[in-house]
Amino acid sequence: MHDLFAAAGLLLAGAITPGPNNLVVLREAGRGDRQATAGAIVGIVLGGLALLAVVVAGAGTLLATHATLRAVLAVAGAGYMAWLGLRLLGNARGMAPLPADVLPTGVLGLFCFQFLNPKGWAMVLALVAARPATGPAGYLPLVLLFTAIPLTCLLAWSLAGRVLAPHLARARSRRRIDSAMGALLLASAALLLLDL
Repeated sequence: MHDLFAAAGLLLAGAITPGPNNLVVLREAGRGDRQATAGAIVGIVLGGLALLAVVVAGAGTLLATHATLRAVLAVAGAGYMAWLGLRLLGNARGMAPLPADVLPTGVLGLFCFQFLNPKGWAMVLALVAARPATGPAGYLPLVLLFTAIPLTCLLAWSLAGRVLAPHLARARSRRRIDSAMGALLLASAALLLLDL
């Protein structure tokens, strides 16, 4: 039972902290587009479950035995997150805004993006390694956690987007929010690199 609480804690920490998934949900909710917000959430959750299935099927073993491949994935993912963070900090300083097409959109785009998301890989690999199962049914608790926790966190980010929408419309507030999100993304990228 302790391992499930530990898994839930790790998953919660990964799902609630800023990352590209959360930025997409925040952006769509801030625009007031409920259909796009729901599509983003569905794509992220289903993509996370597919990533879990891929790792359970054997990709986790491949990454566990090839440190170079794991390091390349971590550095590339952290680099992308750092670039997004720097762009948001640049927005706050009056530079060109972050292009809309930098982040994926739609159910399919966000489903596929989960396979490029460094936080997703790190989380799935750590949880599957910490809680091995003897058969597919043994992974049911992880499937439930990978559904409930990210869904709850993404709904919280959606609510934050709706609450922040009036503030995002004002330039000064938008710069402050962009600065905070950029700094948090940079910190998340740095934390990913600490495990190398």
